[in-house]
Order: sequence, then C-alpha cells, then structure tokens
Amino acid sequence: MAGVEAPSLRDSIANAPAPRFFWDRAAAARFTDLDCGTSLGGRLADLAGRSVLVATASQLTTALALIELDAVARRLVILPPDAEAEHLGAVIAAAGIDAVIDDGAPPNAALELPVRITCAYSIAPTAESLPARVRTEWVLMTSGMTGAPKMVMHDLAGLTVAMQARSPADGAAVWGTFYDIRRYGGLQIFLRAVRGGASLVLSNAGEPVADHLARLAEHGVTHLSGTPSQWRRALMSPAIQNIAPRYVRLSGEIADQAILDSLRAAFPQAAIGHAYASTEAGVGFDVNDGLAGFPAGYFGAIRNGVEMKILDGSLRLRSRGVASSYVGGGQALADADGFVDTGDMVERRGDRYYFTGRRGGIINIGGLKVHPEEIEAVINRHPQVRMSLVRPKRNPITGSIVVADVVLKSEQQGTAARQIEVRDDILKFCREALPRHKVPAAISFVPALNVAATGKLLRRQG
Repeated sequence: MAGVEAPSLRDSIANAPAPRFFWDRAAAARFTDLDCGTSLGGRLADLAGRSVLVATASQLTTALALIELDAVARRLVILPPDAEAEHLGAVIAAAGIDAVIDDGAPPNAALELPVRITCAYSIAPTAESLPARVRTEWVLMTSGMTGAPKMVMHDLAGLTVAMQARSPADGAAVWGTFYDIRRYGGLQIFLRAVRGGASLVLSNAGEPVADHLARLAEHGVTHLSGTPSQWRRALMSPAIQNIAPRYVRLSGEIADQAILDSLRAAFPQAAIGHAYASTEAGVGFDVNDGLAGFPAGYFGAIRNGVEMKILDGSLRLRSRGVASSYVGGGQALADADGFVDTGDMVERRGDRYYFTGRRGGIINIGGLKVHPEEIEAVINRHPQVRMSLVRPKRNPITGSIVVADVVLKSEQQGTAARQIEVRDDILKFCREALPRHKVPAAISFVPALNVAATGKLLRRQG
C-alpha cells in the first residue's frame, strides 16, 4: 500500500501535553496510556493488514479501538449504533471484512469471521511491538437511507484536513459532544480531541439530557458540539445553566437565526460557530459571525482548500476532505471534475446564501415546492417557540398541505386558552413572513420532538 501520512492517532497521543481522558456515563479511560498499553489484549498483530469491523456497543471502547487500529488495520469499518442486523452480511461482503472488534457480545450471534477480539475499557501495559505501519482506509456509513447503508471511503489525512495544528492551549481543552462518534459529525469531534491533545466527554444513548449536561459540567467542558436539534433539547433543560463552554459548535442541520441567538443568550462569553459538512463531501466551511447562512464571498475562491459551486440549486464541494469512493463499486461519488453533490439546496438573499433544505425532502403542494426547513426557520423565530417540525399531510385537493408540530418554551405551556392564543399568534407570524402556500394549515403543540441517532430531527411523511 501507499506510504503512511503521519502522524497516526497513536503519534498524536504520544505527543499529548499531559494525561488525557475519555469519559462516558459508566467509565473513564486515560487514553494517553495507549502510548505504552493496549485495550485489545495484546492482539494487534492479529489485526495487522486486515479489514476490521468496529462493532462495539460503547463509544468509549470504539474510541480506544480506533486509536489502536489506525495505521495497523488495512481498513476500519465503523458500525453505527442504529445499523440494522439484517444488513450486516451485506456490509461484511462489500467491505471485505475479515475481523471484528466488539466489547463483550458479538454484533450478530451467527457472525463468523477469522478474527474476533474484545476491546476492554481498561488499558493494560504491554511489551507487544507495533506491527509495520499501513495506510488505513476509514469506512463510514451514510445516514438516512433505507435498505443496506452506503459506505464511503476516507483516509485520516482527509478526515483531519480541516483541523488546525495544535496550539499550546489545546491541552487544557475538554471537548464534549451530543453526537455519537460512530457517525461523521461525532468522529470529527473525536479526532479534534485526539489531534489537539484534549480530553473528551462522550454521549450515551438514552441518557437523559440533564444527566449528560451534569457530566459535562463535572468534567469542566470547554468546547461543545451538537446539531441544532440537540442544542434545542439541551436549552430546554435547567441543567444547561451548569456549563460554561468557551466554544459552541453546531453542524449536521441548518443553523437558523433563532438557535444561534438562543445560544448567544445562554453563553454570552462563548465563541459560537456553525459548520457545514457531510459524510461524503467532508468539511466545507465554518461560519463564526453569529449569523445564519454564509457569506456569498465563500464562492469564487478556494477557502482552506475547499472549492464550492452551485448546480441546479444544490451545493457542491471539492476538497482533500471529500471521500475517495463508495465501497463496493457502483454509484460514482464525485462528478468528472471531482465535485460532490451534497443534495443540500441553497439560495442567495442579498450578500448571503441560506440553506433551504434537502432536495429529497421537498413537499409538493398543488405543484408548488416547499422546503419544510424554511418554514421551521420562521416558526422557530417566534419568541415563544423552542423548536418545530414541519411535515406534509395528505390532502385530496392539493396532494399535500403542511402542518407543524411545535415545542413551546417551558414558560409558555400554560392553559388550553393560552395555547390557543399562542397558536393564533404563531400562524399570524407565519402569514407575515411566508407565501400563503407555505403557511401551516394546522399547528399542534407537543412536549418533545423525536431526534434520530444522527442527532437530526426524525422526519416522517404524513
């Protein structure tokens, strides 16, 4: 294989300024101990040059395994927590997997691979020599698909190309994330922590928001990342008052002005930025001016190695961070010029571009096209709204109408009469800002909205 692009993740922890930790809900690991130890029972040699499925139930063991296997395994295939067992055989065949890492129970009782190794929370000293280095291929699965997931190929250099070199202050940082590190957004935060010599507070599936925020406070989180939906849920908890990050980051969904303003009010001393990235296209850009959308000047120049263009309303990216290919052949990932079609639609208003929604998420109302995210951005601006979800409802005349599920700020729940008053005011607010066909035909108040394992609003068809 081609030569390794240094540094590996193990190189990064060897140069960490002080002992650094991963914490989850149940355990902690001083990952800098991997410089002279292992969580794989001294069996790195058995994994050298193999295509390894990382199928650990815990993000903590996932994190340890990824550090140990980078530059050792030929290929790392990261199984997300919501992967369907019925697709596992297809994943194994397409990726040529011949080894699996788990943390106690195999991902499938019938799974038969030449090598199976259990990764532990603890790191034991070892005299095992590191195998000869290889250039590891990192394989991630895309989200939002029906049927067997698509798998995309990256390398570590591409995954970390947007990360600046570590500064002397980075070692004092404690990163936290609402994401799962087995998806692209969470993996980016994991890599930022390791590359920067920082500690990391991991999320846990099913953990109450208040408990997660308490752990973030306990460990002194300084940098915190999540989707806008995850941030909205966090802002609903009184425990949000216990953390004081100096950097707040959003990505994964459209960051509308309402959530940016809410975070500014909650953390007046923090730097607040929203980033655009996708599993296939890599990291596109960061926006740090406190405004939704991004400046029109981002086009027409190569910024941080990223080129952007718009074709048929869809944003396209080309950079070193773009995935190299889909695994298993078939569909091309990039066009002939190396640009990846993100499927995210943008439009220019004045001197900025704004995301309007996903190309595949358009609602057709009597022949008129509606992006639900555009309507949500308006509803979310209402001072009494915390978050909203716009969805289609079947209609015999127009085909569909739009309806909205709305979560009010806690102090606005009130009586039934008060809710009617608030509902009427939200509809009035929408009529003033939107064309008639985009105004919701009905608004329902709900206590919460479902968020998928990816951290994004779970959208359904009506």
